[in-house]
Amino acid sequence: MAGFLKGARGERIFAIATASALVILAVFVIGILISAFSYTDWHTFWSALTSEEILFAIRLSLITATIATVISLLIAVPVAYAISRFRFPGKDIVDSLLDLPIVISPVALGAILLVFFNTPVGAAINDNVVRFVFAQPGIVLAQVTVVSALAVRLLKSTFDSIDPRYEQVARTLGCSKPEAFFRVVLPMARDGLIASVVLTWARAIGEFGATVTLAGATTMKTETLPVAIFLSLASADVAKAVAVIFILIFIAVFALLVIRKLIGRRYQL
Repeated sequence: MAGFLKGARGERIFAIATASALVILAVFVIGILISAFSYTDWHTFWSALTSEEILFAIRLSLITATIATVISLLIAVPVAYAISRFRFPGKDIVDSLLDLPIVISPVALGAILLVFFNTPVGAAINDNVVRFVFAQPGIVLAQVTVVSALAVRLLKSTFDSIDPRYEQVARTLGCSKPEAFFRVVLPMARDGLIASVVLTWARAIGEFGATVTLAGATTMKTETLPVAIFLSLASADVAKAVAVIFILIFIAVFALLVIRKLIGRRYQL
């Protein structure tokens, strides 16, 4: 096989194979976007987009995703730093456990949360502290459960890329450990932090499985953008579903453009 790919002929075959894979994937993505456009017209799209229900879903999604992102980052920054810098028994097990929300189905995570709130401790919290089950706080909890692991993983990669010797130099110049973290590590991790915020927020906006399992799918109550798609398709209102889909696509494209800008700027420095 290696001999077959040697020489000019092998380079041509390799180039054709890689270019073909790129074209096939691009055609597939463009095709499904065109098919979505074909299900609606501008007037129907605009009417669905400006309906009271969809505007409610947009507001709820933006508010809950923003709160979930702030909570996730407050948790993820110290956790990611600890995993990146500290050595302790069972670190590999802890690191693997933190990745579970990434690999486990969001529906399963939502079901686990629902089971927890049926235990005596969970029921006491739900009844006397904050109501999560079939309520808007449940949306935030579901989003945090899903996206916090992503934030930890992104930030750990960022902290891993920062040489610990910078902190050691800061310590020799009189900085304490917290001062070295806030004055040296965080500024150097700026691009990674911003990228983590954007990607975590975009992922929280699109979270569906854990949300619908824990908070339910009630119109004008726990209706986020993904839930609005689910409810629209359930009622055969394809135009409204397509309108919401394109809102999510716009958010995803915005997030990717921000990340690309950050990466491009980093490579230019």
